[in-house]
Amino acid sequence: MGKLSTHVLDISIGKPAAGVQVSLYAITPQGRELRVQAVTNADGRCDAPLLEGEHMLAGKYELVFGAGAYFAARGVELPEPRFIDEVTLAFGIASPEQNYHVPLVVSPWAYSTYRGS
Repeated sequence: MGKLSTHVLDISIGKPAAGVQVSLYAITPQGRELRVQAVTNADGRCDAPLLEGEHMLAGKYELVFGAGAYFAARGVELPEPRFIDEVTLAFGIASPEQNYHVPLVVSPWAYSTYRGS
């Protein structure tokens, strides 16, 4: 079986983003179900895969990153309301035997992602 992982890079300082709250939701017929919550470490990564083994299932998911809270904790001056606050990445896992890496590259004004492995 594969695994799902993530990391967060703060492009405003060119470094990994430590201390970002990450929530993983499965999108099911019953609605949005919280599966995992984690906080990024000093390398901007979660200490363990978000999904692996029997929990790595095909389906639709959302990763929610607490980017606004991260920038506020760093002392970045932000408008109210924040332009970038919670970043939600909606994605699908079609082949659970593969590795899915869904990183976030973020600043207070922009973000992007891609599928890694």
